[in-house]
Amino acid sequence: MAAKYDQWLTEEGLLRIQGWARDGLTDKDISKNMRIGVSTLKEWKSRFDEIREALRIGKDAADRVVENALYKSATGYTVTVTEPIKVKRIVYDETTGRKIRESEEVVEASKTLHVPAQVTAQIFWLKNRKPDQWREKQEYTDTSALDKLDAILAENIKNANR
Repeated sequence: MAAKYDQWLTEEGLLRIQGWARDGLTDKDISKNMRIGVSTLKEWKSRFDEIREALRIGKDAADRVVENALYKSATGYTVTVTEPIKVKRIVYDETTGRKIRESEEVVEASKTLHVPAQVTAQIFWLKNRKPDQWREKQEYTDTSALDKLDAILAENIKNANR
């Protein structure tokens, strides 16, 4: 009888694992799809390079898609939308001016839309990319008390040496 992990070490099994990771599933979700426990998946990841790599590649691809979407949201972008519209055509007789026939057809029309930058995405980006400058709580050290103590100590040492 084959071991339970054998089916997941095949090309098809590894592609399924990679696809689930790319779709954004967590290890818990993936282990559920594989009909194993999370602890078993964790053990297999440490035991089998192929499973660990399939998860890494899949998750990396998903992360890149989200990173690109976040970047586009933070900077704004332009998109062209194509949609079908109905066009009515009427043909008139040149001599009498009477309507000869009427027809309707569907044609594709394109329009360009600008999606403006989102401030929330910009803040998120900056807090994570430049935390020293953009984190909520800035580190500040008040040295005025230490400076006063240093001055008092220096004065005491000076007075003691007289």
